[in-house]
Amino acid sequence: MENGRFHPSRALRSGVWRWSIGGLLACALAWVTVTAHAANNSVQGARKDDGPSIEAPTAILIEANSGSILFEKNADELRAPSSMMKLMTVEVVFHAIKQGNLKLTDEFKVSENAWRKGGAPAGGSTMFAAIHSSVSVDDLLHGAIIQSGNDSCMVLAEGIAGGEKAFAEMMTKRARELGLTQSTFGNSTGLPDPDNKMTVRELSQLARHLIYTYPEFYKLFGQQEFTWNKIRQFNRNPLLKSLEGADGLKTGYTKEGGYGMVGSAVQNGTRLIVAINGLEDKDDRAAEAKKLLEWGFRNFETRTLFAAKTAVGSAKVFGGAQRWVRVATTEPVRVMVQKNGSDKLLARVVYPGPVRAPVEAGQRIGTIKVWRGANVAVEEPVYAVDSVAVGTTMQRAFDGASELMIGMFRAGIEKL
Repeated sequence: MENGRFHPSRALRSGVWRWSIGGLLACALAWVTVTAHAANNSVQGARKDDGPSIEAPTAILIEANSGSILFEKNADELRAPSSMMKLMTVEVVFHAIKQGNLKLTDEFKVSENAWRKGGAPAGGSTMFAAIHSSVSVDDLLHGAIIQSGNDSCMVLAEGIAGGEKAFAEMMTKRARELGLTQSTFGNSTGLPDPDNKMTVRELSQLARHLIYTYPEFYKLFGQQEFTWNKIRQFNRNPLLKSLEGADGLKTGYTKEGGYGMVGSAVQNGTRLIVAINGLEDKDDRAAEAKKLLEWGFRNFETRTLFAAKTAVGSAKVFGGAQRWVRVATTEPVRVMVQKNGSDKLLARVVYPGPVRAPVEAGQRIGTIKVWRGANVAVEEPVYAVDSVAVGTTMQRAFDGASELMIGMFRAGIEKL
């Protein structure tokens, strides 16, 4: 799949077995084809609405429960995330608390470094923690999330890792554990550093993770104000007062990155997450984020394409008593579709194949991916429905000969 186009030779090399929603696909070499329909709805037709006009250089809108992508623009472009990067900072802290390595009541001392570079003398966003004072992890999290305090983050970094660089390395390591493959970090605050790089796609994925993994902490993102050192400050997220159901997450600005924000809201039981970056005006930031969220709530609804544990296709088996094994997901496959029914969806079971026998029921086989146009809207792992024993000598010999012929055919295609 490249620029929305399908390449047979590349699919053969990667073991992609193709099937579609709303139609059959004819493929050589006995490719598996299945016709499937969304529950109570046949999803067909051309996409009529590609989304609102967005000025932000990079933007993405996703449905939180399924991760379904509703809109994206340059979503994989790396940019300075500014204070939005604090989402990764607090995730590391949340994780440490969940693992039992840190407590909310633990206290860290405000160093001169944190006070000078992140506190009142620095002139940036701060919780106004007093130099040499001791502050609890709970209060530091309030300062980092509600007030976007640079001093809060520095004190946490120094207290947990001994310094910002060491903490930034922890952030990058943790990002990889979460599947954020492009994000890199040079400090805990998002202040200018050449190593601070994130995409809006990974910012939205991080936001989704925070919402569902740490519900007890997520409520901090919707708290309207926080007072520390007798200084009352309000949450910097403009959506909290301008959009129904808004409850998070984080704004950011640096000269290098421009104005950006990650926001989330719930309406009628549906949660959407927006991430934008690179704007030149903070009012535009608020307007663009709100526009995308309102467009999503207005135009989309959730449909179930496949029920949980329902076979969604089959995978080729090599050397087995059966040539195919059915595959299914453990959870329902849901995707956000336009209410007007104009979305065209394409689904494929993708796996490194053929799968070698023996195959155990419940064994992870690959992934089902659902595309909306050229974009992956949702993907879920698929597992073997049945067990497949090792085949007879004759069956294994036949499969070996078939693979040899496929290899020769593949080589011929690649020469074209």
